Amino acid sequence: MCGIVGYIGEKRASDVIIKGLKRLEYRGYDSAGVALFNGELEIKKCKGKVVKLESLLTKDDQARVGIGHTRWATHGEPNDINSHPHTSSNGKLALVHNGIIENYNSLKKILESKGHTFYSQTDTEVLAKLIEDVYSKNSDDFKKSVQIALSQIEGTYGVAIIHSDFPDQIIVARKGSPLLIGVGDNEMLIASDASAVAEYTDQVVYLDDGEIAVIKKDDYQVHTLDDNSLIKEVHELALSIEEIEKGGYEFFMHKEIFEQPKAISDCLRGRLDPENGTITLGGIKDVLEKMADAKRLIIAACGTSWHSGIVGEYLFESLAKVSVEVEYASELRYKESLIGEGDVMIVISQSGETADTLAALRQAKENGALVLGVVNVVGSTIARETDAGVYIHAGPEIGVASTKAFTGQVTVLTLMAIKLAQVKGTISKEKADRLIKELNRIPSKMEKILEKSSELDAVSNLFSYAPNFLYLGRSFGFPVALEGALKLKEISYIHAEGYPAAEMKHGPIALIDEMMPVVVIAGTNHTNDKMVSNIEEVRARKGRIISIITEGNEEVENLSEFSFSVPDTEDEFSPLLTVIPLQILSYNIAVNRGCDVDQPRNLAKSVTVE
Repeated sequence: MCGIVGYIGEKRASDVIIKGLKRLEYRGYDSAGVALFNGELEIKKCKGKVVKLESLLTKDDQARVGIGHTRWATHGEPNDINSHPHTSSNGKLALVHNGIIENYNSLKKILESKGHTFYSQTDTEVLAKLIEDVYSKNSDDFKKSVQIALSQIEGTYGVAIIHSDFPDQIIVARKGSPLLIGVGDNEMLIASDASAVAEYTDQVVYLDDGEIAVIKKDDYQVHTLDDNSLIKEVHELALSIEEIEKGGYEFFMHKEIFEQPKAISDCLRGRLDPENGTITLGGIKDVLEKMADAKRLIIAACGTSWHSGIVGEYLFESLAKVSVEVEYASELRYKESLIGEGDVMIVISQSGETADTLAALRQAKENGALVLGVVNVVGSTIARETDAGVYIHAGPEIGVASTKAFTGQVTVLTLMAIKLAQVKGTISKEKADRLIKELNRIPSKMEKILEKSSELDAVSNLFSYAPNFLYLGRSFGFPVALEGALKLKEISYIHAEGYPAAEMKHGPIALIDEMMPVVVIAGTNHTNDKMVSNIEEVRARKGRIISIITEGNEEVENLSEFSFSVPDTEDEFSPLLTVIPLQILSYNIAVNRGCDVDQPRNLAKSVTVE
């Protein structure tokens, strides 16, 4: 989950690295550091954000080679010593690392018996000294030494290494943690995310697991860990600088909330034909028949993507009449695996690099299941390893709390469910036409919600310091309740829980009093009467009702202390609209509380470690 940046070329390396680290700071912001060649190896690192590291660098350094790191702590608390880069005992080698070395403790004991001294609590320092130890016996071949050392590692890594004996090269390697090479004009960059290199090149090479590369300013050579030479495809980045800048917004999350109409329009473009009532999904066209014949669908995801997966469950079951199971990818890996031939798994991940989701994908493929991906980042590991899939095309999402990726995922799952229903014949032409026409109207309806977002200011101000929130929804409103509660927890640090509204009587009702704000998602017409009953139960216990309703729902509005209306739509599409006011509510409350919205404590955007 850490950010890695490296540079070798003609530019001042520290400038490129610092700028790249700032772009990757959403991947980790506990501490940061750089290693630069200024005649000799120079290390600067500190606890805190990249801007603090930047203040430690002198303006007169002229290093043209360096590596940098922004950290999300796993082994060892955030402090100056535990910050990356870590060095060898002789100070000639510096290394940055993303991942977890599971056997670091046993390796550490062996190295200590050989006289190595350790100063940090990290697993990464063990790797630095292990490479040094191997290199002392293979001083004629540094790459081979790295390969031998990595072959002894159990766990995951994305690493970048520089050595003062080889000041004209950077060595990188990957196993389970993303790394790419940016190919420039007489310069090369490395990064764990394309946003760090987009300013300098649109040509990138994605490393796969078990690969190592030696990078010079005008060349790169990729090999397997057992030293087979590889020819890698060069990909063209479809990423602009404007997309990864704030564009006048104070926070990326605020920008991304307001980008949702465009993001959904981009997601639908070329796929939805409302005039002819058709949907075209080129990424899965060759597997639609297998999907139609599937015994069941399994959706695997984590966090917000898991919530979109629950929406997907309702969509596939109601439209395509197929049994669906939604699993936490992190739990699926450790269950008795009953997934196999005849099953179809859909894995969902904004980044396409989520470690647990990737592991679930690989397990399902090994067992013979067809695995499809729903991801946002083009060229990501999940996108490359699935059998087929559909990109979200929501554009870069920088804010840690996901917004437009959620609505993008739900939109793609909606397209897939309608298309599958058409293939299976489980939906009438009249209903399919109606749904497709209405889906085409969703971006404009999102615009209407955003145009009146200031209506949420009063309720946000009133409840900014509430200690707890409860979110209730039924049917398609239930996963929205989960997502609304998660957003509030993530960025404002207020305890919040989402429940199916009927489950309130089975425990949560004990918490309701005049101090408890209860957010009710009443956006589905077929459950409105039952939601009214739930609201009456809350009111009887003096709970504070905040309702998200469809326009014209006067019954719920009259029972609510605060209400916010969204345009009426088909029940199946209600999550795409009702979630937006919950995103805005969470954002407003977090800002009122003085929280760092884009970089909430203890969280990182891409969970690439287990």
